[in-house]
Amino acid sequence: MDPGARRELEILLTLAEERPVTQRALAQRLGIALGLANLYLKRLARKGYIKVTTIPPNRIKYLLTPQGLTEKTRLTYEYMRYSVRLYAEARQTLRDSLGPLARDGRKRIALYGTGEAAELAYLTLKELGLEPVLFLDGGGGKAFLGHPVRDLRDVSGDQYDCLVLATLDPPGKLVAELEACGVAPGRVVTLRPPAAGRSVS
Repeated sequence: MDPGARRELEILLTLAEERPVTQRALAQRLGIALGLANLYLKRLARKGYIKVTTIPPNRIKYLLTPQGLTEKTRLTYEYMRYSVRLYAEARQTLRDSLGPLARDGRKRIALYGTGEAAELAYLTLKELGLEPVLFLDGGGGKAFLGHPVRDLRDVSGDQYDCLVLATLDPPGKLVAELEACGVAPGRVVTLRPPAAGRSVS
């Protein structure tokens, strides 16, 4: 789904909430310039997806038309297809990155992170027949999918065979921080494929 269609969907979803919205608020919500928000609204009005009214005379109100509701539904469905495809691609990338752990016989895996990437990594590890023995982050004291999360500094390296760094961001800075905490570089596995990140070792 191209960025323009995603922005149009976001505008239609916002207008469907039936709360008054200004162009400025819409621009801030979309993270775009005010002039660009104005351009999108004019384009949607030209297509017949929204109606612009001035009631009271000094206030502009944007209303979704029946054609706009149909377009919102179509774009929502397209976005869902796009998201599912991205999810499937992300899962395959994770299988490629984490698959060698199962083949190499590494059983004691520590999962570092508690965000969406960690959830995907956890699902992939389970799919590969691997169950993390530790859930870690930089602070500890939280829970992740019902498991207690410990601070990395409170765990000794002999409690796990490797540490999966569960982030989709470039891992360089976090890998350096982990190494500074005593994690051996060869025991860190990133979620990025070997060509783009560190190799699984």
